[in-house]
Amino acid sequence: MATLHFELVTPEKLVRSDEVYMVVVPGTEGDFGVLAGHAPLMATVRDGELVVYASENNVSARIRVEGGFAEVTPEGLTVLAERAETLA
Repeated sequence: MATLHFELVTPEKLVRSDEVYMVVVPGTEGDFGVLAGHAPLMATVRDGELVVYASENNVSARIRVEGGFAEVTPEGLTVLAERAETLA
């Protein structure tokens, strides 16, 4: 199984840096999923829930994000959020 390098960053700190299966991002144009090998992309992030999958059917984290940007590169996915809070 190919993994995706994922980083979530706020102005205060690096919130998360992991190798994951998939991340679903709340984009302003709609939610979108990012897997390893995704085409390069830049998108704005709306307030909502970012969902991190450790494997195909295993959600490892739900994180409330507020605003920001998402960038997909050959190296992985980086989300720069104004605020981020891990949900229980």
